[in-house]
Formats: sequence, structure tokens, C-alpha cells
Amino acid sequence: MSRKISISIVLIALLSLLGFGAWTVLFKPAGGPPVGFARGNGRIEADLMDISPRLAGRVAEIRVREGERVRSGDVLAVMDTAELNSQLMRAEAAVASAEATAGVATAQVAEADAKLALARSEQARAETLSKRDMLSCQDLDIRRTETQVAEAALTAAKANLRARQRAVDAEAAARAEIATRIADSTLYAQGAGRVLYRLAQPGEILSSGGKLLTLVSLEDVYMEFFLPATEAPRVRIGDEARIVPDIMPHTAVPAVVTFVSPQAQFTPKQVETEAERKSLMFRIRVSIPPELVAARMDQVKTGVRGVAWVRLVKDDGSLPKWPEGLTPPLLATPTQSSTEQP
Repeated sequence: MSRKISISIVLIALLSLLGFGAWTVLFKPAGGPPVGFARGNGRIEADLMDISPRLAGRVAEIRVREGERVRSGDVLAVMDTAELNSQLMRAEAAVASAEATAGVATAQVAEADAKLALARSEQARAETLSKRDMLSCQDLDIRRTETQVAEAALTAAKANLRARQRAVDAEAAARAEIATRIADSTLYAQGAGRVLYRLAQPGEILSSGGKLLTLVSLEDVYMEFFLPATEAPRVRIGDEARIVPDIMPHTAVPAVVTFVSPQAQFTPKQVETEAERKSLMFRIRVSIPPELVAARMDQVKTGVRGVAWVRLVKDDGSLPKWPEGLTPPLLATPTQSSTEQP
């Protein structure tokens, strides 16, 4: 019996030692990361998008609810367009009227052109008769004056036609503007996301820019943290990273470094140690690949705290190999850097 107890005690001690070692290497908050690695506390974040109508009006329909997923191109809400539809009909009538007026101006140009042709013909005949002394100089002057008047009438008719055509363009532009307002009354999702807040109901009147919905954009899911000046310059944009959420401490989510602040700054209180909080730090952002977010859209939750891990570039430009605890299981990882050691 005593032998079994001794063996059990030894096994328990051994397991405790191994567990403590793994926790110390990977997840111990107060301990330092392994050589060649850096980490920082943060939370998974995504940008918020406010959905607002461009014009003031009444909400006719809202097609999404809080918590619902949306994809790019989905209709989120529709504003009432009864007044705009009436304006569009009026604009279409104005365009038709302007086109009719332009048609009359076109006919006037043709008429003036024909009169000018007749006046020139009469003048040419008068010139011939005058040379034969068969027409008085007074009659010749009359024919020449009639030609000049016809030329001026044609010029005026052409100018009037251009003005009428510009009027058609103006009325068509006004019609297009109203049509654009009607199109803007249907609000679409510009990317994948999830409805966070529904801030209005059908029938309410909103001002221009009034908030209708707030979405959490899932196009870019990321975590921001801070590193000291001794480590931040050794982090490169495009390098692999890992995110270990607090709610899943044994899961390493692959990520990519997408931002390294070019300027040092003071850090918030969530930096790990007091000594680090007293020094200037650099903000780092690591983003989860969009294809990974799309594959697990229902599991993505913002605000979840965790630890972000990055590798530090060595003097020879190589990167250390990820330890086993930070190798993402069953997840497609980004292409590893060609400078990574085997």
C-alpha cells in the first residue's frame, strides 16, 4: 500500500512539474516569454460601422435584427420614398418638355437654314442681273441685306438650339439627382458584419446622418498590444503572429502583423508590468486572416481578452520556430516566412 502511495505521489509531482513548466513557458502572465518571442495583452477588436440615411426621412422598413449576420450587398433598411417618387415624376415631365422645346428649336434651325439658302440664291441671281444692267443697285442692296438677315437668323436659331439642349441636360441632371436620392434610400451592407445595435424602428423620422444601425465589421478582426522599444523594431509587418484568447487558453489563433507604430507612445494600464508602463511603448496590431474569420464567422466575438504573440527577427534576419503550444491545431496558417529556421 505504501509503495502505491509513493508511486502516486511521484506521478502527481511529475505532472505538476510538467504542467507548471508549460504554463511558465507559454501562458504565465508575470513571466517572460521564450527567447526570440514577445507578447502583449489585448482584446479582439473590430471596427464599428454606423448605418445612416444620407437624407432626412421616414424609416419604411428595417430588414435585420440585433445579432444577425450580414454579408456585403445585403439590404439593411429602406427609407420612405413616396415624396421622392413624386419629384422623380415631375423631373421626368420636365425632361420631356425640355426635349420637345429642343425639337422646336431644331426645326427653327432647319427653317432658318432654308431661308438663308433662298436668300443666297436670290442674291446670286441679282448679282448676275446687275452686271447686265437689268437690275437696279437698290434692288441688289435689298437682296444682299436679305442674305445678311437670313445668316443672322440662322446664327440665332443655332444659339437657341444649344440653349434648349443645355436645358435638356439640366433637367436630365435634376432627374438623375432625384433617382440617386431614391437609390440612397435603400441602405446596403458594405461588407461582412454583425448587427450590434438597432437604433430606430419603422415609422420613425430620422435626420440626415441619423443613426439607424450599428454594425460590427468582420472584414478586419484584430488585436492591438504594446511592445517596448527593445522589441518593437524587431517585429515586421507581414510576419506571422498568434492570438491566445483567455476563453480558449489552449488554442492559438493564427494572425498576421499588419501595423507597427512608427512613433513611441505612452501605454494604457493593461500593459503587463509596472516597469513597462513607465516606459514608452510601440503599438502593434495583429489581424486574423479574413478567410479564417469567414470560415468561423459565428464564433467571432469582439471584446474577448487574450495574449498576442509575435516572433522577433534575429540579427541574421531569421525567425525562431513556433513552439508546439503556439502551433494552431486544425487551422490553416499563413505561409511561413522563408527565413524561418527548420
